[in-house]
Formats: sequence, structure tokens, C-alpha cells
Amino acid sequence: MQEVDSGCCGMAGSFGFEREHYDISVALGNRPTGARGEGRRRGDRDRRARDLVPPADSASGRPPGQASGRSPARVALALVLASIAAVLLAAFVKGAIGFGFPTLGTPLLALAVDVKTAVALLVIPNLVMDGLQLRRSGPIGDAPRRLAPLLVFTMIGTVIGTKLLVMLSPRTATLLLGGFILGYVLLDLARFSPRVPKSWELRLAAPVGLAAGIMGGITNAPGTAIALYFVALGMEKREFVRSIAFTFLVVKTVQLVTLVWYGLLNWYLVGVSLGLAVTGLAGFWLGLKLQDRLDQRSFSWAVLVFLAVLGVVAGGAGAAGGLGLGAGQ
Repeated sequence: MQEVDSGCCGMAGSFGFEREHYDISVALGNRPTGARGEGRRRGDRDRRARDLVPPADSASGRPPGQASGRSPARVALALVLASIAAVLLAAFVKGAIGFGFPTLGTPLLALAVDVKTAVALLVIPNLVMDGLQLRRSGPIGDAPRRLAPLLVFTMIGTVIGTKLLVMLSPRTATLLLGGFILGYVLLDLARFSPRVPKSWELRLAAPVGLAAGIMGGITNAPGTAIALYFVALGMEKREFVRSIAFTFLVVKTVQLVTLVWYGLLNWYLVGVSLGLAVTGLAGFWLGLKLQDRLDQRSFSWAVLVFLAVLGVVAGGAGAAGGLGLGAGQ
């Protein structure tokens, strides 16, 4: 008789079924050696992409679906509808103010799937909408030449940030993002609106691009830092939308390739992402109709209000994570 190096299956109470403990539960369940354990490890990533694991009953520790008394089909349908609603809302905001799709869509979609899957699912819809937005905004003019230094460092930061996404939790970055946004909005409300003179634009391209790329790779939200930078440059509405669309189209293409390279985007997720892209076009179209009705002042206020709400939500989520509300990890 040979003793096998085994471990807990994760069924003790609700611990193994809570989304933030999923990796620990799987790691414990995969501890037995041999071909079967190795096969489970190889298939884990694809299974996580296809299986949505809702929380278990905290009292009984019973499996999802059984704990709530609902059938797995109903749970799956509820998660699909929640995902569609999240994409529609984020796409509407994107159409209305020119950015905010991944920034808003990622945390909403993460209520139904894990964060890494949410990041992967939103890349293709984002690319589709950015392409349409850029075409709609007219000739891009000198935007490629003007934004080239910023784009180079944003692409480098995106690769670094995506690598960090594979390795780290985004909580600290989310907290910093929320604090940065709130600080800028509060300064603007106090009528202290920093502006970047044209002579500084080239000097700031490297640090701003690198920071935005790293932040975007981790949180899927490079647009917030870039939008704040473009506002500081004093861009008017049409130039702002055109520059945002062009920048995101380039950055999201790099992110798509990087996600595939690191194994976070497989063919199954590509199919789901294409479906969400079709769904998101409805919300995007409605948002564009609203954007056409906004004058420059209303558009600027809409951007600031969105950033303020986003800063409160991001800061609260990051602070909650920092205080150890997910202490089981």
C-alpha cells in the first residue's frame, strides 16, 4: 500500500465554491499525482472559461444550484442575461462619451465570470466599437503622428500589464486608479483644471503611455488615464473622440495578441466575445444618438460625472479588497 499525496477537495463549507477561493480549491483538488491529476491540471483553464461557478450556500456548503434550489440551467441563463445587460450598459456609455466600455464593463461582467475571463471577453467588442467610432469621426488627420510617442509606450505598458494580470491581483491597481480619478475630478470641481501645454506633450507621452498601458493590462481600463490626459491637453469634443478611438484601436489590438499569447483567450472565448460584440452594438448605437445631442459643455460634464462615479466605485472596491474582505485568500 502506498500513501498518496492528497489534499482537501474544497468542499468544506462554502470556501471552495466562493469565486475568490476557486484557484485554491482547484489547486488542492489537483494535488494527487499521476496521469489523472495531470490531465485535470491541463484541462482546468478551458473548464474555467466554460463553467461559471456561482457562490454556494454559506451554511450548508452544498454545490451551486443545489444550494439555492435552482437548476443549473436557470443559473446559467441568469448569468448569460447578466452578462448581456453589462455589455449593453457599458456599450451605451462608450457610445455617449467615447470611452468607458472596458472600464465599466469589466467589473460588471466580473459579477458573472472571473476577472481574467471578463478582460478577455471584452476585447473584441471594444475593437469593433472603436473601429466604428473612428470611421464615424471622419478623417484622422495628424492624430497618428501626434499620438505616436504615446502609443509606443502604451503598447509596451499593455504587454507588461497583461503579464502582471496573469500573476497578480488587480486590487491595489484598482484602488490607485480610483484615488487618481477622484483626485482629478475634485480638483476640476474646485475649478483647478490642470492643462498640459503643447511644449510638455512630448515629454509626458512616455510616462503617461507606460502608466496607462500597465493599468490597462491589469484592470482592462487604459481609457481612464488616457482620457484624463486628453482632457488636460484641452482637446475639443470631436478631436477627443477621434483620438480616443484611434488610441484604443491600436492598444486593444496589442492586448488581443497578448491575451492569446499568454493563453487567456481561447477559441471558445472568441466565439462568446463575438456574440457579445453583436449584442453591444445596440447599446453603442443608442449611446451615439445621445452623443450627437450633447454640446461641448454637456459632453465635458458627462465625461467628468462618469469619471467621478467610476472613481468612487473603483476606490471603494480597491479599499474593500485592501481591508481584507476577501480574507480567505
